[in-house]
Amino acid sequence: MTHASRLSRFRLPLLLAAPALLLAAWEIVALLLVIAGADASAQPAVLAALTGQAPVLVVWWLAAAGAAAFGLFHLYEGFVAAPARLADATGVLAGDPLAPAIPAAGNATVRALTDAVNALAASNRALRRETDERVSAASAATAYQRDQLAALMAELEQGVIVCNLDGRILFYNQRSHALFAPHGGTVGLGRSVETLLDGALIAHAREALERGTVGGAPARFVTGMPDGHLLRVGMAGVRPAGDDTADLTGFVLLIDDITEDQRAHAGRDARLLALTEASRASLAAMQAALDVLDYPDIAEEERARFQAVVRDEVAAMSARLETLASDASADLKGRWPLQDMLGADLLAAAARRIAAATGIDAGSEGDERGALWLRVDSFAVISALASLSARRGTGGPERRVSLRLRRAGARAHLDLLWRGGEPDLPAGWQTEPLQVGDQRLPLTVRDVAERHGGEVWFGREGDERFVRFLLPLAPGAPEITPAGARPVYYDFDLFRADAGSRALDERLLAEISYTVFDTETTGLDPAGGDEIIQIGATRIVNGRLLDGECFERLVDPRRSIPEESIPIHGITPAMVRGQPPIGEVLPAFRAFAADTVLVGHNVAFDMRFLQMKEAATGIRFDQPVLDTLLLASIVHPHEEAHGLEAMAARLGIAVAARHSARGDALTTAAIFLKLLPLLARKGVNTLGEARAASADSVYARLKY
Repeated sequence: MTHASRLSRFRLPLLLAAPALLLAAWEIVALLLVIAGADASAQPAVLAALTGQAPVLVVWWLAAAGAAAFGLFHLYEGFVAAPARLADATGVLAGDPLAPAIPAAGNATVRALTDAVNALAASNRALRRETDERVSAASAATAYQRDQLAALMAELEQGVIVCNLDGRILFYNQRSHALFAPHGGTVGLGRSVETLLDGALIAHAREALERGTVGGAPARFVTGMPDGHLLRVGMAGVRPAGDDTADLTGFVLLIDDITEDQRAHAGRDARLLALTEASRASLAAMQAALDVLDYPDIAEEERARFQAVVRDEVAAMSARLETLASDASADLKGRWPLQDMLGADLLAAAARRIAAATGIDAGSEGDERGALWLRVDSFAVISALASLSARRGTGGPERRVSLRLRRAGARAHLDLLWRGGEPDLPAGWQTEPLQVGDQRLPLTVRDVAERHGGEVWFGREGDERFVRFLLPLAPGAPEITPAGARPVYYDFDLFRADAGSRALDERLLAEISYTVFDTETTGLDPAGGDEIIQIGATRIVNGRLLDGECFERLVDPRRSIPEESIPIHGITPAMVRGQPPIGEVLPAFRAFAADTVLVGHNVAFDMRFLQMKEAATGIRFDQPVLDTLLLASIVHPHEEAHGLEAMAARLGIAVAARHSARGDALTTAAIFLKLLPLLARKGVNTLGEARAASADSVYARLKY
């Protein structure tokens, strides 16, 4: 902001004071001239007469000054302030035709100009809409193929990560997120893959691809995670279509967790080795006993003793073989392929199967049915539920069962409930083969439970009876996923991102990755003991808001939450009780915000809370910071209101979940994206220019 623009806020007071000062000066000069023109002997009388008229002169002066100020105020509002606000609002419409229409204000000429600008914006909006429709129609096929690819990748059992040559992540599927999240890794667009995997292994595999030493097949390596898990990684090169000799433009990583497979193989090898060693000793003992038994003159007592040795060793070998067979059977059951499945989808599929096979209506209940991911053999579980629905008594007044899914610690309870009918299930309900309609399956209910490493039992709740399955939750799967929503985790335009090593301050604002965040606190005084109780954040990469990549954590402040602040943020003491302290949350937030520029609204307040925790946690946020409050004062210097709601209304942004950390972060991110083209029109294009302009804003003087 220039020196002249900073002085613009003082123009109106100066203009209003000018008439009063001029009138006062004119009156003083006139009085001095009257006194000076009188005879010396008459000057005291003249001065006395003027002094007597002083109240009249003051009243006249105040009336004249007020009238002049009133006229100048209306002239200023009509010909200075209103055109300035119109210019700011016109800049918003020029950058975003979908912004709200400009309200009419000022004199008739300015109102007519406002109507003309709104008409031009409406025409531009119609042209933009027509262009968007044509572009949408022209790109429908491409979008369909892209969505097919994204859907396919999202459902793969392997983790898939696509990177450019710099190792920046361009695409990842949900499975890759689930593989790394339990080990503290953060997968996200624009992040470096070397934060997840050893950079030396990545470089070696990439070198093998570039040299062609793997014969066109993916380069492979196995790496360990800090917690001991093993990942098998395959790397395939990305080249221009149809040209296998061209230079790589990126690479694809295919990732599997082979920890359980390795443990199973190691356990099997150990059992086989133990069996071999034990059998070698048993065979040697039996061979020695048989050699002695071949002697014709051996005493009967000795013969019986050596025959007992043979029988004991045969029995021991049989027991070892039986144990090995049992372990192998359990291993096969444990390694039965289980799939991650949303609980709501499992209940819906089971209800359809029960209705089709038995004619019994099946409903679902429980608030968590759409918030839990399970790792199940869905066919086996659904078949067991359908078979049990047919087996349970049907003598009650209604042919109906209910399905209920609830979290139970690290597992889930899946219940089949009913009223009426027989008091108990028939004998053998756990061990008899499943019968679903005309289909008889070799599985039993007990097999289904054991296949999932869980249990199954019968119970009662009041007048209801139920069969309960204990099922495993999907490790690393999201706990809450809106029904029908598929997060967008790809941005293939990043293949064309500039891979130069320009200084961050010299980079264009549209090219930088950002973490937009907000905090909720117990109060407004960080130095006085107030604490963070929630952190919410989202990311902007390549000019796009990644609403599927969000960070939201409640924090136990280890102090009381004032009653008067609860209606503002809606966070009660019960909600934060048992949540991790700030010392555990800040490392996770720092990992989420790594290699990005921080953005917030009135961010000095939030940064002060983070800085107050540096000494205690050792966590320091030293990346550049931008403030939408300061940026708004640059693009709209004539606006007085720069609050989050006022800015959102000015830019045509809907505000949702106000005063929740994640909701405010999403609103701030939308505002920031709207400000970028407006900043470019002001000549602010790079991060360095934005920081310099922000530092020159009067709002940058706020301290916390």
